[in-house]
This record gives sequence, structure tokens and C-alpha cells, in this order.
Amino acid sequence: MNRRHHRQHRYRRSTAATAVALTAALALAACGSDDSGSGSGGDGEGNGGGGTRTVETAMGPVEVPEDPERVVVLDTGELDTAITLGVTPVGAVQTDTGTMFLDYLPQEGLADIENVGTIAAPDLEAIHELDPDLILGSKVRDEQRYDELSQIAPTVFSENVGAPWQDNFLMHAEALGRSAEAEEVVAAYEAHVAEVTEAVGGAEAAAGTEVSMVRFIEGGNTRLYGQDNFIGTILADVGLGRPAITEEAEDGFAVEVSPEQVDRADGDFIFYTSYGAPDASGEEDAVGGPLWEELTAVQEGRAFRVDDQLWFLGIGYTAAEQILDELQQHLTHT
Repeated sequence: MNRRHHRQHRYRRSTAATAVALTAALALAACGSDDSGSGSGGDGEGNGGGGTRTVETAMGPVEVPEDPERVVVLDTGELDTAITLGVTPVGAVQTDTGTMFLDYLPQEGLADIENVGTIAAPDLEAIHELDPDLILGSKVRDEQRYDELSQIAPTVFSENVGAPWQDNFLMHAEALGRSAEAEEVVAAYEAHVAEVTEAVGGAEAAAGTEVSMVRFIEGGNTRLYGQDNFIGTILADVGLGRPAITEEAEDGFAVEVSPEQVDRADGDFIFYTSYGAPDASGEEDAVGGPLWEELTAVQEGRAFRVDDQLWFLGIGYTAAEQILDELQQHLTHT
């Protein structure tokens, strides 16, 4: 409970930069919609008389509808958040590998979500045509497009992605009008974390278990993930130890290694995956090779391949809950 309150406090200290004048933008959007009088347009008239509230964001205070009905999300984390809170977006971006609807998400209804470009390259025209009343994204991905997006609909940006996913969730939940539901999600996650820690033998046993995260990257070097990222925060919440190499991670994110350095990935447990095709990422060449076979975790049967979409792309509570289940299963494997 204290950790949750701490996250809320950090969130409420968001930057106070001056926001774009959204009132004029919303009025412009309303004038451009022939059927806005039906109460379903982007001006918020379809949500209980057009009430609004102010959300503090990375771009400053933003006025959003009380109950947004047509939401566009600009990253996988925002998609996870919306689905977790029972909101089906009208539009979403896809990853640059062509993945749009992450496999771990409940697929019911997702087929109706429109594709609005790729992460960090959204199609503004496609977004405008959807007549959204709320856009969720991040400054790190789309800061240069913020003004244009804000003219389409109220746009709520977090500062960054990855490691601050829990703070981002609270901000976006507030924008969606689902803060009460978000509290329940966070409480359930924290209870689940405690269960996993207990299952692996308690806090001391967890801290003494070094977990290594390896991601083979199509078109790039292999990454040994540090602590300041989505999966790193989940491992830290459980209280698991990490190999010494994680201390070398730039900005705490990851250490990049060549195929000849994959032996630096050793730990008590190894979880590995590929971003892209395994035959193009270097995974197929590395796994089963002589350096890989020498790793302690491999020799003791504690190296497990995991789903990249779930462990690295999801970045939200629906993903985190499933990761906790898999962590417990593998860490208690005998």
C-alpha cells in the first residue's frame, strides 16, 4: 500500500509546462463533425453533458472529457492500460515488426481497433478520421507531434516509457476516468508480487537468486537487460537478484553484447527471447552454441525461452500479471 501511495505522489509532481489551448481545438473538432449533435463526437458531449477534468501530464495540465468514449493509443503500454481498465480503443499503433494486437491480450473485440500507424510514427490523418475524444501516448515517442495531436483531441503524454510504467498507468487511468479501477489493479498486482516472493522462499531467497534477461535483437546487438526497464521493475518488485553485469547497463537499461560475449549472460536463471525472427536476431546461432552450453543456468536446466510480446512489449499490468505467473512457474521448477 505504501508503494502505491509513493507512485501517486511521484505522478502528481509531473512537469508543469504550458499546454496548448485545447478549448479552441475541441471547438474546432466539434465544428468539423457533421454528426456531433448525436453526442458521440470528439467534443465530449456524449459523456454526461460534456463535463471535463484536468490531468497533469508531461506536457502540462490537459483538460479531458469526464468519460472519454473514443480513445486512440500510441504505444503498446497505453494499449495494455486501456484493455486492463476495460476500455477498447478506437485506434492503436503497431510495432515496427508489424505487431499490433499483442498476443497476450484478450483478443475479443480487438479486431475492431483501427491501425493508426507505427510506434513513434503515427498516421495523423488516420487518427483525425477516427474523431477521438482522447489520445494517450508519451513525450519520448511523439513530442514533436504533440501540437498537431492536441488539435485533434486532448492528448495526455507521460514523460517516458518502460521503467515508469506504473506511474504512467495511474496518469492514463485518470485520463480515462478509471482511477478507482486502477487502484484495484495495483492492489491485485502487489498481492500477486507478495505471493511470488513467498513461493520462491521469501525475501532472502529471492534476493539470492540471480535472474538474467537476454533479448536477441534483429538488426542489432544482443541486450542483457538491466534494472531500469519494464521487466527489471517486475523482478525488483519480487525482490530477485540480478547478475553483476546489470550494473554496467547504460542508464540502467541494458548492456549490448556481441555473439562472442553471450557468456556474460550467466545467472542462476536465464530468460531469453527475440525481438524479430529468431533466425535473424542471432538467437538460433547462439542458443545451443558452445558459449551458451557453458552457462551454468543452461547446464542446470534453468534457461527458459519466453514470449517477447509479453515480457518486453506489453509494458502494463495485464502483461505483468501473466509474467508473475510464469516467473513463479519457472523459478519453482525442479
